[in-house]
Amino acid sequence: MFNLPNIFTASNLLSGVVAILLALGGKVEWAPFAIFTGAIFDFLDGFLARKLKVAGELGKQLDSLADMVTFGVAPGVIMFVILTMNIPIWISGEVHSINNTASYEVWQFWLSGLFKGELTNPYPIFALLIPFFSLFRLAKFNIDTRQSESFIGLPTPANTIFYMSFPLVIGLGEAHLVENASVYQWLFHPILMVAVILVMSILLVSEIHLFSLKFKSFKWKGNELRFSFLLISLIFILLFKAWSLSLIVFLYLILSVIANNILKTKKNEI
Repeated sequence: MFNLPNIFTASNLLSGVVAILLALGGKVEWAPFAIFTGAIFDFLDGFLARKLKVAGELGKQLDSLADMVTFGVAPGVIMFVILTMNIPIWISGEVHSINNTASYEVWQFWLSGLFKGELTNPYPIFALLIPFFSLFRLAKFNIDTRQSESFIGLPTPANTIFYMSFPLVIGLGEAHLVENASVYQWLFHPILMVAVILVMSILLVSEIHLFSLKFKSFKWKGNELRFSFLLISLIFILLFKAWSLSLIVFLYLILSVIANNILKTKKNEI
């Protein structure tokens, strides 16, 4: 039970718990680093299980439980906190400080209003869609035998990485947000963010086929799509910094659609 891969899986879960605590404790901009740590553990547990030849049903179930916390509940809590902050109003100058204490107090104030029946900002409720749809995505993955070589529906880690751009941008500080106010008032608009959550949630349980990043060899032939994705992703990171995460997930979706269309064309030609 307590073999090395399973311990790494448990470490993945604990990373998700830390991300939740950071978000609720007023350190939402630090939460992505806990998520990234969890993603590393998530990669290593499967890798070690295959190398040590200890892969089994217990490890599979533990992996899903850990992923539900780190890539389901944690991003939902992070986006909940951000939506309670109502960033567009903050950077317009009506609120003069975006800091850790404020982000801690504002979600508590939101909950207090909810319990008193004085809810004025309904948007944070939509963040609950993230863990809701992640639950079904993870359960579907466990029983879907079609996903051994590729994915059907957006994987929960990719979905979570997409959302991490938002807290990372907040971490750049008030001066950066105010300097780019016209852009961030639009990107952090609650209606747009809710629309994005709805679309990404549907993609989790969709039938869209997405390529896997698992390399059977490191030769160019047969891995053209994977190497191209990694190269473009690196360029995005260098150019767009925090927003590169969301763009990389969009790139992943677009390349998968293109690859699927190419495969369909080749099959029709045959």
